[in-house]
Amino acid sequence: MESYATAQQVFAGGLVFARIGAIVMLIPGFGETFIPPRIRLSFALALALVLFPLVGQTAPALPATVADMAGAVMKEVFIGVMIGGILRLFMSSLATAGEIISIQTTLSFAQTANPMQTQPTPTIGTFLGLMGIVLIMATDLHHLFITAIFRSYNLFPFSRELMMADAAQLAIQTMSKSFALGLQLAAPVVVFSLVFNIATGLVGRVMPQFQVFFVATPLIVLLGLSVFALSLGSIGMVWVSRYRELAAVFVGS
Repeated sequence: MESYATAQQVFAGGLVFARIGAIVMLIPGFGETFIPPRIRLSFALALALVLFPLVGQTAPALPATVADMAGAVMKEVFIGVMIGGILRLFMSSLATAGEIISIQTTLSFAQTANPMQTQPTPTIGTFLGLMGIVLIMATDLHHLFITAIFRSYNLFPFSRELMMADAAQLAIQTMSKSFALGLQLAAPVVVFSLVFNIATGLVGRVMPQFQVFFVATPLIVLLGLSVFALSLGSIGMVWVSRYRELAAVFVGS
């Protein structure tokens, strides 16, 4: 390839592609499992060719041994997996909210094939997950993801050592915050379910002959879904705002 690019340029381009490819394979929207891997990697290759003139000059010199070259590539792959994985972890907040709402409305057994997880999940959780992808694209959050890919070379340059402890701590914090956010998003339905179950228990206590479950089961489904529908706009706005804050950590703004 010497007639097209030097060995140093090929090595630097490979490092850029290793990081970007790992990120693109995981980030929401671009890295969904229903998108063929070849398409995702093709997009990552095109993005790497675009960013190479901007970040390729900072790449280290061509290693003298194959082991050093493999170590440099694995380092870039780890950084890409860390960034893409953390952005992917936050999507679990919608799955958590869907699970809680499904349990509270007795719809946890109503499951649908989830294209993002390639396995059946509660229908409400599948709906919220697809809504999250739509909100990412509709609010141009995917542009922020691409900016985060470019800014990652300022936060994690080629010469910087791997920060395994910091990456693990950030992943744990992201997972805990996403679970807490999922509970907050499902709070209106949880509060309604608590009040409804207390009222149902009081009715059953006062009127032992009354068929409580026969009447309460369809009511909790109907009223629970109504509360969920009324709070759906707030759920989307709060989730997008929190996701933008997380992406801003990698963008540096």
